[in-house]
Amino acid sequence: MSSPLFRTRIKFCGMTRPGDVRLAGELGVDAVGFVFAAVSRRRVEPAQAAAMREALAPMVDAVALFMDNDADEVRDVVAAVRPSLLQFHGSEDEAFCRAFGLPYLKAVAMGGGEAPDPLALHARYPTAAGFLLDAHAPGEGGGGGRPFDWARVPRGMTKPILVAGGLTPDNVHAAVLATRPWGVDVASGVEADGESPGIKDGARMRRFVEEVRRADCD
Repeated sequence: MSSPLFRTRIKFCGMTRPGDVRLAGELGVDAVGFVFAAVSRRRVEPAQAAAMREALAPMVDAVALFMDNDADEVRDVVAAVRPSLLQFHGSEDEAFCRAFGLPYLKAVAMGGGEAPDPLALHARYPTAAGFLLDAHAPGEGGGGGRPFDWARVPRGMTKPILVAGGLTPDNVHAAVLATRPWGVDVASGVEADGESPGIKDGARMRRFVEEVRRADCD
């Protein structure tokens, strides 16, 4: 296999066990996500996430995910977990997202309506480090395990985009080839089964990474 000219970044989200965090680092994943959204089945408490953070490999980012949490809760998570990146999935505005002194990703709902306008997104969130395109409809949380139509990824984005929603080891190769994103984000697609949210499967984690790297070389 030839060396890729571009390496797609990989984020495993909804982590709930230190062993899964440790394996993610061994597999070369770029970031792991801890979910603090009240509606999520993968929600963890700050103390849990802080303990899992100790299992992080060097140079792997810890990402804290929120959905309309209040500012005090975000500040408590930042203090306890020390994430390097925040991710906002709710109706948070620009001022809220940048209020915590950390880079942030803003999630964009791709599950309904027209494809987002790149100019409008950049104008609304000029300080965003990037945008995460997820399959949920507006007002819903992520992690639903379903993909969106990758042809709807807006062209002309000047900031990094991550593709999420329904990615699995079986389809991530096609997703990367179709969208050529900065990164991909997966939660349920590397889990043991649909009845155990947050419990990752080592074989699926490994194969997901292999399929992304295979796409990078195509």
